[in-house]
Amino acid sequence: MPLEPRESDLPRIAGALKFYKIASIITGVMLLALCAEMLMKYAFGLELELGGAYGFLAFVPSGSAQAINLSTGILIAHGWFYVLYLFSNFRLWSLMRWSFPRLLLLALGGVIPFLSFFLEVRVAREVRAYLASRAARTASVSSAAPISNPVEASH
Repeated sequence: MPLEPRESDLPRIAGALKFYKIASIITGVMLLALCAEMLMKYAFGLELELGGAYGFLAFVPSGSAQAINLSTGILIAHGWFYVLYLFSNFRLWSLMRWSFPRLLLLALGGVIPFLSFFLEVRVAREVRAYLASRAARTASVSSAAPISNPVEASH
């Protein structure tokens, strides 16, 4: 039987989901930029340079960048955003109390192009549906409980 989130964790799940969605989109975009950069570097021998001799933004032969090498910047930025993405995965995974293979699948979203976008939509839909069903269950239980009349204390 799969575990369900704790009652005390329910208020934090919506924030964790929002953090996951933002991290997922940023990491996905950075991964696509990294893939495009790798394609340019290894297929065509070009790197992206900012503010060099060829203009504000230009492709230059690999290893000849004299100004800011954006290719390296994209690689570093994706690495740091991936760490942030892993943290958001772990936070949502631990609050939802999913299985370990589910965490591994979420982690793959930052290394397989386009997977983070698909997972973001699927996970968000699933978590929202769970929260809605849990709220409906809680509402039906509380409406079925007998309402007791308050007792007034006398002096």
